[in-house]
Amino acid sequence: MSEIPETASSVVWQSSPPGSIYDYIKVASFSIGPDGLVDQWSRRAAEQFGIESAEVRGKDPIEVFMPPELRSRGHRKIAEILDGKEWTGLVPFRMPGEGRAHGLAEVYVMPSETGRGERAALCIVVDVRALRGIETDLAASQAIFGQSPFGFLLFGPDLTVLRANQRFVTVFGGAAADHRGRTVHDYLSRPEAERMTAALGRVLETGESVTDLQVVGSVPGITERRHWSVNLYRVHSGTGRPIGVAGIATDVTRRQIAAREAASARRNLAILNEASARIGNSLDLETTARELLDVAVPGFCDLASVDLYQGLLTGDEAPPGRWDSAPSEVYGSGSAELRRVAFASAVSGALPVAGPDGSGGPGAGTPASPSVGAVHHYPFSSASAVALRTARVQAIPGEDGSLVQSTLAVPMVAHDAVVGLVQFSRAKGSEPFGERDRALAVELAARAAVCIDNARLYRREHERALILQRSLLPPGDPEAAGLDIACRYLPGNTATEVGGDWFDVIELPGHRTALVVGDVMGRGLRAAVAMGELRTAVRTLALLDLEPAEVLSALDEIARGLGTPSGAQQASRVAHKSRGPELSEVYLATCVYAVYDPVTRRCTFANAGHLPPVLVEPGEEALLLDVPPGMPLGVGGEPFEEVQVELPEGALLALYTDGLVESRDHPLDEGLSAFRKALTDPSRPSPGRHLPATVLGADAPGAGEGARTHSLEDICDHVLNTLDTRHGEDDIALLMARIQGMPTEAVGDWRLPREPRSVGRARELARAQLVAWELEPLVDTVELLVSELVTNALRYGEGEIRLRLLRDRTLVCEVWDAGLVQPRRRRARDTDEGGRGLQLVGLLSAAWGSRRTPRGKTVWFELALPDGDSTAEPSVEQLLSMF
Repeated sequence: MSEIPETASSVVWQSSPPGSIYDYIKVASFSIGPDGLVDQWSRRAAEQFGIESAEVRGKDPIEVFMPPELRSRGHRKIAEILDGKEWTGLVPFRMPGEGRAHGLAEVYVMPSETGRGERAALCIVVDVRALRGIETDLAASQAIFGQSPFGFLLFGPDLTVLRANQRFVTVFGGAAADHRGRTVHDYLSRPEAERMTAALGRVLETGESVTDLQVVGSVPGITERRHWSVNLYRVHSGTGRPIGVAGIATDVTRRQIAAREAASARRNLAILNEASARIGNSLDLETTARELLDVAVPGFCDLASVDLYQGLLTGDEAPPGRWDSAPSEVYGSGSAELRRVAFASAVSGALPVAGPDGSGGPGAGTPASPSVGAVHHYPFSSASAVALRTARVQAIPGEDGSLVQSTLAVPMVAHDAVVGLVQFSRAKGSEPFGERDRALAVELAARAAVCIDNARLYRREHERALILQRSLLPPGDPEAAGLDIACRYLPGNTATEVGGDWFDVIELPGHRTALVVGDVMGRGLRAAVAMGELRTAVRTLALLDLEPAEVLSALDEIARGLGTPSGAQQASRVAHKSRGPELSEVYLATCVYAVYDPVTRRCTFANAGHLPPVLVEPGEEALLLDVPPGMPLGVGGEPFEEVQVELPEGALLALYTDGLVESRDHPLDEGLSAFRKALTDPSRPSPGRHLPATVLGADAPGAGEGARTHSLEDICDHVLNTLDTRHGEDDIALLMARIQGMPTEAVGDWRLPREPRSVGRARELARAQLVAWELEPLVDTVELLVSELVTNALRYGEGEIRLRLLRDRTLVCEVWDAGLVQPRRRRARDTDEGGRGLQLVGLLSAAWGSRRTPRGKTVWFELALPDGDSTAEPSVEQLLSMF
């Protein structure tokens, strides 16, 4: 009987699975028979005490294991146990052969009976040290699991929750037992739960840990989305058998928000840096607006548009900021007119959020939003109009069914004036605008506004400069008697299109023509202003009909006086050589002045430091005319020389500035040689145009009447396209004239003796010439005026009298004599018998005047041809006013 419980006890302890709790706490068992001796000894006891069963069976356990000083007490306890009393306690023990206590065991003694009814005892022994270690480990595990500030979950092999700690329960609610058996699908959205389940499966299968798995979800009672960082690792038993997966979740929502804000700040700084580099590279309003949107989309927003005030684009001088400050009735209860100048979208088919009706959410294809280039208004009460009036950002929420989530309507303010409105929109699904986004939107709009306002100011000044430049150049195609003229002007400063080069064609009395080409040193508006002053002076001096050298000498004096403080021109001339540049701006210019007479086909040149004219005679190579260059205008102190050249019929004369032939890439001589070759060689026509043979003159082979049409225009294009002008470095002015001369039959020239009958003879000659020219309607007027001029020449002049009639676009009559006294028109008194001749000439002619000649003077008058713009006949009152 005593062996039945011993055998059963041994079987129970030995059949426990490996890795069970008994392996950790080191439980051993043995039995004591009725005689107090060891009856059975388990294998675990043998392992724990290091004594085999054969060595201890049949021996007194007190004598074997207990120290001598405790044996008497031990025997008493054994006796009590055999009397049927249970006992539990701590018992020191020693190994056999050792003299002192080796360890401390917790012994559980339970009375038993043998099969014969004898009393025995069953003893269970636990190593106290192992037990205390397990208690410590359990306490530590419980502290870590229960008191951890992180959510802790233990998943079983089926990936259901076995245990959740208090932190997890506090976040997701309920009691700890309520979470047993749940899965991650009970806590996360389907996509996140599937991702988490896949990670748990991998960890359980492979044993590889997962760190910092980012999971997004929500918790009960809180609408804000939470972010967790999850670490997963597999849990094993003592024998290494996987028993589940442990998960530790850390709430990193604040860290995510901080990281997102930091990323947003870095993005905003990057956008601002990009805006500094890309916005304002062009002084064009529309281009600047597009540059703003190129920066904003898609880096800052999904859609954006720019509206500028229509008056700003049309050059209105009113300050833009005042337009929307006017009463609402001025603009029909709405904003002033705006034009949409730019639009950009990163969303296919979407339109901006706010249209002219002020709606907050048109989607793709909605017609409320204006197209680029459209002029529109915003309703007075709309958020966009409020933004324009108050110069403050307005947020516009998106409407239901719209692609747009929200819009920022940002006024574009420059120098305390609103110049337009930019709208930044984000589509649904994008992150909403925050305060930093509003600040960035204001900064982007402000930078673009300053650039746009600068572009507006530039456009205004540019237009003024163009008006100035164009007003200083001959309008249209210049015309001259006996000349076919073509010209080109290319400003070197392509940004402002103004420069200091100029050309001019001035009609002089007697169908003569002054050809002028000049170049003010420098470029830009200052050079253009100086050029305008010199050009005006040239025209004034030309009307005095001075010789070319005299014109340049007077022009030199004028140039020396330009820029002199308080207009002290005389003091400027006296102190010119001693005054430094700090006292006066120095205006230096070069100029060629030529006067062409179509009757004689002679051209008189004078040069002030300019490049020599180029002449191409028919059938010959281009030549540089030997005209003494002289000193530039503004230097002073040197006279100018004149050179007279007789030009053959059909010859080509070219006047130009140094920008055409001079470049930093090649010397001047090479440029002049290339220019002469371009004028001589007709084998290299302009692209897309046929260059006629008239480049060599009217007598060249194949140069018929058809070839003459616009031939000079072709030559100008050929020259500019052939030469390496490096346009943009310097201004270019090119003036070309083909010599045609005046036909002999268009000139009537007679010499009259100094006697009274020459007056009648002059009338007869004039009448006959006009009849031959079929100008009978002018006979009476010409006879009267010729009679007056010849009479004055006889009365006040000297020497032989010469009468000349010239017919071209107008009729010119000239009377020459050797006298030096210039006629002066005056108003005769009622008692005077004469003094009314020049009044009559001025009244009946289109123009009249007098000029000096090397041998006297010439008095002339001009009449329009009958088929042209004839001068109106004088009224009776005008005729009577002379008497």
